[in-house]
Amino acid sequence: MIKPDAVANNHIGPILAKINEAGFRIIAMKYTRLSPELAAKFYAIHKERPFYNDLVNYMSGGPIVAAILEKNNAVEDFRKLIGATDPAKAEPGTIRNLFAKSIDANAIHGSDSNENAEIEGSFFFSQTERF
Repeated sequence: MIKPDAVANNHIGPILAKINEAGFRIIAMKYTRLSPELAAKFYAIHKERPFYNDLVNYMSGGPIVAAILEKNNAVEDFRKLIGATDPAKAEPGTIRNLFAKSIDANAIHGSDSNENAEIEGSFFFSQTERF
C-alpha cells in the first residue's frame, strides 16, 4: 500500500516503477481512501499501542494506493525493497530511503508474512477483482 504521504507528494509513479523494476507483477491495484473506521479495522492489531489513534488519523487523512503483488519470495523481497520503517535507517535505494518523510510518514506498507498478505489483500480486493 502506498501511504497518504507518498500519494500527496506525487510518488505513486516512481514507487510503482521501483516495484516493477524489482520484478513484481501487479495483479490488483486501486486508488482509494480509507475511512477512519476502515483504517481502524486494518490496523486493529495495533489497537493497544500508543500510536494507534495517530496511525488511524494519518491513514484516513488522504488517498492511498492498495495493490496485490506477485513474485517468487514476494514478502521477503518486498520487505527488502521497501527498507526499514525508519527512513533514516533504510538502506540506500530502498523505497523508504528515497520517498519517506519520517518513521510515521514512511511512504509504503508491506505485509510481513504470506498469511498477512492474504488477509490484507482480501481487505482491499475480492477474488473477482484480481487478475
